[in-house]
Amino acid sequence: MIDALDRDLLQTMARRMSLVAEVAAYKREHSVRIRDAQREHDVITDRRQRAEELGLPVGEIESIFRVLLRSSRDHQASLRAEVPLHAEPRTIAIVGGGGQVGSLLARMFGDLGHRILIADTRTELRAAEAAAAADVTVISVPIDVTERVIADVGPYVRDDALLMDVTSIKEAPVAAMLAATRGSVVGTHPMFGPSVHTLQGQRVVLCRARGDAWADWLSQTLSARGLVITEATAVQHDRAMSIVQVLTHFQTQVLGLTLARLGVPLEETKPFTSPAYLLELYVTARHFAQDASLYGPIEMRNPRTSDVTTAFADATREISGVLASGDQAAFTRVFSDVREFFGDFTDEALEQSSFLIDRIVERM
Repeated sequence: MIDALDRDLLQTMARRMSLVAEVAAYKREHSVRIRDAQREHDVITDRRQRAEELGLPVGEIESIFRVLLRSSRDHQASLRAEVPLHAEPRTIAIVGGGGQVGSLLARMFGDLGHRILIADTRTELRAAEAAAAADVTVISVPIDVTERVIADVGPYVRDDALLMDVTSIKEAPVAAMLAATRGSVVGTHPMFGPSVHTLQGQRVVLCRARGDAWADWLSQTLSARGLVITEATAVQHDRAMSIVQVLTHFQTQVLGLTLARLGVPLEETKPFTSPAYLLELYVTARHFAQDASLYGPIEMRNPRTSDVTTAFADATREISGVLASGDQAAFTRVFSDVREFFGDFTDEALEQSSFLIDRIVERM
């Protein structure tokens, strides 16, 4: 009976998605944005109330409907709900389109109706040829060779076309693009990896450098696929990434290296695992499951890496000294200072981390 009910639920979800497709068609025809925050708030509030009336777990029901809403937005985006009906298809060359990020970009732009040219080390089409034929040329290659590829390809980009990159540092690549072409230039940084389950709500940083018309087009195009745009200068981007990426990756690597060097087998700690510790383990193990050749340049080539690692080392020595001295008053002062820095964000952190911990407990 439960299996039959589950099949009925799936059929209901399929019917719901069919209605979502009709909504997408209406939104495209009438130039309505995919996401309506007030509508989503009303839906969640209503479903929570109904769940409570039925004696169902409110938090879990809310989670189910948030996933449904996200899937609905993704489906609408795939149906080009935010793409103008008479939008002009562009020819987009992706240099490095055979890689994971390049392949994701090819699918994303292709979903929006654009013609895609892939130039990679394994294709007959050369990067220069693709750039000469394209309205938009995307440089999606490893950081270490990005500036060289830009220098090689940039001169072939037409003056009325756009040259853009997708690396995780921006100052040097943007400067290289400005020097290599007379066309429009935009630096971008997708803040997600190629393994994401959905593009909905994923963030892209956009750094305008030359040509607002193309920058506006790119912002609208990425938004139409459900991405959230953050605009910044190249300098602002690299400063923020020294925290968001360099510091985060650095502390994760220090944690992983410490665990590996302590000599205590991981399996020995797992029976004592709290959800919070397990979450830390997941993040750390996920980090080391990635490609070292990707993370190394992200951290080594940011112009502010030394500032971050020095500050981390100083903080480590300070807290180590407090622990060694057994000075509870000093410990409390450090604790209070950091809490004050986070301010009201601690409320959000408690709520969101509790949600994540609940999801982990469900799978333990």
